Amino acid sequence: MTARPPLLTVIIATYNWSSVLPYSIASVLAQTFEDLELLVIGDGCSDDSEAVVQAIDDRRVRWINLPANIGHQSGPNNEGLREARGQFIAYLGHDDLWLPHHLECLVSSMRSGAAVAYAITEMVGPEGSYAEMVPLSTRYRPGDWLPPSCVVHRRSVTDHVGGWLHFRELDTDPERELWTRAHECGHRFAFVPRLTTIKFPALWRRDAYRKRPCHEQAAWLERIQSDRDFELFEMARIRAGTDGFLLEGAKRIWRRLSIGSPLVRPMRKGRLHEIRRRFKGLEHNVRKN
Repeated sequence: MTARPPLLTVIIATYNWSSVLPYSIASVLAQTFEDLELLVIGDGCSDDSEAVVQAIDDRRVRWINLPANIGHQSGPNNEGLREARGQFIAYLGHDDLWLPHHLECLVSSMRSGAAVAYAITEMVGPEGSYAEMVPLSTRYRPGDWLPPSCVVHRRSVTDHVGGWLHFRELDTDPERELWTRAHECGHRFAFVPRLTTIKFPALWRRDAYRKRPCHEQAAWLERIQSDRDFELFEMARIRAGTDGFLLEGAKRIWRRLSIGSPLVRPMRKGRLHEIRRRFKGLEHNVRKN
């Protein structure tokens, strides 16, 4: 007898940063919503990522490695969509973490009729130097940026509108383009007013893919697991502004590399993402002009 497929598929796209995988995967397996499969999909990984994933003793976890590097999560995400057996799709960045209630909250929202659900993400600066919450609005508007790690959607959404486009085909972020496309095709979005995701943007950490640290993920996961009031504390801390300020250098970098800035608008398709990859330490995979 064929086993019943899981209700939800989690997709983790990864590339040669095996040290963070035990933490992101642990945050998936600690979810209060357990009817899931986890597809960890390498973007042509050549390090020990496969061995790290295979060492995890949970039948819900599966490793897939693309034969060649695509250079963006769009490739692994599309492979995940092809392999997914769940009715719902969730994405988690390989260096991001979920709070245990993430999937339960978003799936509950979609059971009320939504096609796409998203919650609050805490964006954490290097060594906790800064934190802010996204999204900036509780009502989705076409063009809004939602981190993939905070989104769950019905599989029927991408069956209808198509999957992820390659960044070189776009003059905006692939995730921003996908959410906009889904909204314009009539799929209803729902906001869940809970903090469910912790994101450590590589774009705020120069050469992150060269250094490949994992100490931040380890420390934050320990806090999530040990502090019953973690969500309330973080929400209050950021709203109170006790984190200080974003360093001016980081502000300049963020403005320079943000979609919509005057410096970015004239760039050819995909150029911004090549600059971002170079900053994160992935320049050896950047296509030369």
